[in-house]
Amino acid sequence: MASTPPRQDVPPMLPDASSARAQPYSSGPTGVGTQPFRPSTQNQGTYPVPPFRPDQTASYAFRPPPNQGPVYRPPPSTSDRASGYPYTQSSSQPASAGPPLNQPPSVSSTPGSLSSSSYYPRMPAPPQFRPPSAVPSSSGQVMMPQPSLPGQGASAYSKSPITGPVSMSQTVNPLASTAGPFPVQPAILNQPSMSTVGLSRTGQNVPGPFSTSSRSMPINPVPSSGPVLPGIPQSLPGMPVSNQNPAGQHPAGPVSTPVNQPPPMFTSQVSNQMSVNRQSSAPAPGSFSSPPKAPTATPARGPPTFGLPATSAPVPNIPPPLPNSASVGPGFPGQMGTYNVPQGQGLSNPSQYPPAFGSVQSAQYPQYASGAPSLTSDGQLNRATAYPGAAPLYQNVQGLVEEFQSLSMISGPGSMEGSVDASALPRPELQDSDYPVQSSPANCHGRYFQLTCNALPNSQSLAARWHLPLGAVSHPLAEAPLNEEVPVIDFGSSGIIRCRRCRTYINPFAVFTDNGRRWKCNLCNLNNEVPSDYYCPLDQTGRRTDVHERPELSRGSVEFIAPAEYMVRPPMPPVYFFLIDVSFSAIKTGMLQIAVDTIKSCLDKLPGYPRTQIGFLTFDSALHFYSLKSTLTQPQMMVVADLEDPFLPMPDDLLVNLSESKSVVEALLNSLPSMFKDNLNVESAVGPALRSVFMIMSQLGGKLLFFQSSLPSLGVGRLKMRGNDQRVYGTDNEPSLRNPEDPFYKQMAADFSKMQISVNLYAFGDSYVDLASLGTLSKYTAGQVYFYPSFQPNLSGEKFRYELARDLTRETAWEAVLRIRCGKGMRFSKYHGHFMLRSSDLMALPAVDCDKAFAMQLTLDETLLTTQNAYFQSALYTSSNGERRIRVHTAAAPLVSDLNEMYRAADTGAIMMLMSRIALESSLVSKLDDVRQQAVQSKLVRAFREYQNLFGVQHPLTGRLIYPESLKLLPLYCLGLYKCLALRGGHTNATLDERLFATFDMMVMSVPRLLSLLYPVMFRLDEHLLHGDADIKAIQRLPLTSEKLDARGAFLVNDGVRFIIWLGSVLPVDFSIQLLGIEAVQSGDFNKAVFDGNNNVSKRFATLLKSLRSRNPAVFQQCHFVRQGDQPREGFLVLFNMVEDRPAGLVGYADWMSQLFRQVKQKA
Repeated sequence: MASTPPRQDVPPMLPDASSARAQPYSSGPTGVGTQPFRPSTQNQGTYPVPPFRPDQTASYAFRPPPNQGPVYRPPPSTSDRASGYPYTQSSSQPASAGPPLNQPPSVSSTPGSLSSSSYYPRMPAPPQFRPPSAVPSSSGQVMMPQPSLPGQGASAYSKSPITGPVSMSQTVNPLASTAGPFPVQPAILNQPSMSTVGLSRTGQNVPGPFSTSSRSMPINPVPSSGPVLPGIPQSLPGMPVSNQNPAGQHPAGPVSTPVNQPPPMFTSQVSNQMSVNRQSSAPAPGSFSSPPKAPTATPARGPPTFGLPATSAPVPNIPPPLPNSASVGPGFPGQMGTYNVPQGQGLSNPSQYPPAFGSVQSAQYPQYASGAPSLTSDGQLNRATAYPGAAPLYQNVQGLVEEFQSLSMISGPGSMEGSVDASALPRPELQDSDYPVQSSPANCHGRYFQLTCNALPNSQSLAARWHLPLGAVSHPLAEAPLNEEVPVIDFGSSGIIRCRRCRTYINPFAVFTDNGRRWKCNLCNLNNEVPSDYYCPLDQTGRRTDVHERPELSRGSVEFIAPAEYMVRPPMPPVYFFLIDVSFSAIKTGMLQIAVDTIKSCLDKLPGYPRTQIGFLTFDSALHFYSLKSTLTQPQMMVVADLEDPFLPMPDDLLVNLSESKSVVEALLNSLPSMFKDNLNVESAVGPALRSVFMIMSQLGGKLLFFQSSLPSLGVGRLKMRGNDQRVYGTDNEPSLRNPEDPFYKQMAADFSKMQISVNLYAFGDSYVDLASLGTLSKYTAGQVYFYPSFQPNLSGEKFRYELARDLTRETAWEAVLRIRCGKGMRFSKYHGHFMLRSSDLMALPAVDCDKAFAMQLTLDETLLTTQNAYFQSALYTSSNGERRIRVHTAAAPLVSDLNEMYRAADTGAIMMLMSRIALESSLVSKLDDVRQQAVQSKLVRAFREYQNLFGVQHPLTGRLIYPESLKLLPLYCLGLYKCLALRGGHTNATLDERLFATFDMMVMSVPRLLSLLYPVMFRLDEHLLHGDADIKAIQRLPLTSEKLDARGAFLVNDGVRFIIWLGSVLPVDFSIQLLGIEAVQSGDFNKAVFDGNNNVSKRFATLLKSLRSRNPAVFQQCHFVRQGDQPREGFLVLFNMVEDRPAGLVGYADWMSQLFRQVKQKA
């Protein structure tokens, strides 16, 4: 078969050496493939799939509640298999305890039992895991289970239409006088759709406008044509759901109730543990304006095909598990603040029940275990199966009505009064770092790619109403647990299977048709031919028979080995070049000694060894070159004093193979400190040194590690002191301080990026070094900035040593480019992070590592999107270990037409990532006051105001702030962003360089690190060490307010950058001696603290620090000890981390919420 002409994934380059360096990739032809490597597939079984969207014609699978009461399901029959098809449980995921599938159990006779349910937007299922079409009964009607009443036998089926009104209460069983295909059970009495959290000044419960003290819920009588419950669509599993009615319309006529009409509310008191007191209440009156007719059965068309042809064979109805969710908050799917109450227990003591499920905010990217969460024997939430975005807890609920009613349930908001008790406000909880087993590998894990909203708008008008950032976060090389390696696939010389039009890589969402001879691209819907050696027939379910043997068809994250057609030259060896300042300040601070010692210890650990290339250049007022030829016994130093036109002496010996010249390199590192120990030269020729390094590295590219300890003062690129004039702050000239002073550095960064050179900057010194200019080198070359102000070896030496060693040894992709493809009608319009944008959608990353994350803004190009789902595929073209590889992450999300579904599927962590990066880039052109107002506060106010409008007409909650459950922590994190070092007001509490370093750091950090920075973790250290153990799971997190600081205790604050240990003024002396050592306690100098581990407190403290640092390996978190009353150190390190307080005139948490409430109500 003739291959199609190649299409370039990157701009065409000229065939000279420099262009070849800048462009190592081409797309290559779409050739036939060979049989790829088939890794071992253990515990694969049948892959579960994400649940479907609500408006799709899907058959509804029922999850058995683990260890809980019976659930009604229609048994499998020839007339209706869509509602009870058995499925295969993966061997790696044990089935939850509960009643057998498809067995209609009897109803519990216990009155008043409570249960909860929550609807969430459904992820599209991969084609190979889709359920079969629903089969109507032979009579054309749908047979629904009629549960037996107490005292009766097994359940029966009835086809009689519903006649007469229905009233429901706790004492009257509606089934006694109701028959038909629409059974109603008392379990539906407590199906809340909106949670309102009334907070008074004293934290007491404030009932909602419809709350009652009764536990019964009357339902409005409806005409005899049949009951219609508010907010419940008239379609059932096994019943036609394909003919969806437009919003606001009923089969019998228009409906006056808006689409988001919720069932009754309940009130609750929110504390740090989110204890809830649920009450039932009546729905809003006037649900329907005309009597609707009873639904009639028509032939069902079955589930959506997601691109499958109409003639495709049916797929077994595999109950869909939960998809991968966001890192923070309920994410996808959103959860109401609801939970189960053990059967037979009342609501007299709400504190005995578990916290609102979904309130646990994860600081990591969780993977999910199979099955729904369960309750323990004492009624508490089983944390072993609980995770953000999990299925709601339910007990003694009709499976049919549970799923049916959940289709129209709106997201559960909370509510706050304008004046609140700060102790009752929502706060994140401490999470452990363990990753549960992933149950749906078809979608890539959230650690690699996550959307700010997991239900995307299907129109531009709906996107305009979503006032929060809409986009995604990509972390392509994120570190995964040891047992979750990304599979590597080799298609051989025939080439990788790709769409011939949009160049999408084969993925689990592609659809195979024509008995496996064609596959349909899930991004552009083009039918592609399947190469002969990649052909595989389809089984009776329409899936390839080898789907579990091919990771590219079953895993959302894979890595392809690129064939020769994708290269314009062989992969270059890894290059490490060290540009080191040896002026007086560098020698005085001790930076040079630690740097050379660390480099020497990492020589054998450098990636790519023995192919690794290495070189050195030192500078002060002159440039010092070193010949490291392998035939030499000692390195030769050559000095160039001409800074206007520097040249390269002996250019072939300045960059050498490490394995061949290792002895010479070690000799140089041993001699450097002694060579310059008496150097008194204070000048710094940074610009000429950078030009010389560019000439050395331009042929191979690589990574430049640049060590600088003073302000550039000689030659091109010399800089002057800025930021001392206080009159500039608050004026229109303020943003100029955060931009490069000299355009030389930005032009130099562009040249470095073109030649595949990445720059990592290590800045030291006691004075101003102008990170705004020097940091530009890292910003546009996918590099990173490290800053050590007032560097002292005994204080910051360990931090510098760790971060340099990690930079040299961590996983790195060389000569990389990143492209993210979207489905038709949408595109990523803006990108945020450290990179150079080579074209409109291609990011150039000369060297990218596992600690770099990127953010993108999503734009809809079409007025209305007609597809049901959106697909995204990120492709990172890299060079690793001497071979070209392509790391591909594929993700999918449903397209929705309801704004409320978007709020329910919001991801707080991804939103904060994108919002913070937009704000930081805005600070380069606007004043900080304007940035905080326009990029942070105004977006939050508009978003909450829009959400208020969704419920304000139906439920006029006067004096309350309504917010979606999924975004309940967004105001708190926005307050943290408002107060972070990079954006907070005032110029006296931080230097200009410190602000710029915080900006550069936030532009590359991952979502978990960002959330730790915005709202640090604080806990009492002395009690944990004396009475607990070193396990971080035992930590009791405290609100970030100075009221929690006790002068008799010790407290640890972890902001993801450092550890701050606050010691009370009356802390027991014996504990201080055990923790710090007697010398440090007697002298008051905590720099002399000795953790000798000769007592239990010291041992536990060391173990605790090690465990906390292992959760955040990107940086070394240094310990800072602060004594109570030690100013200004206490204020800078501790008080500014008290996010909920009001330091330096900044607003506190309670005042912040009150301010948001007033602004939301102004135009709501």
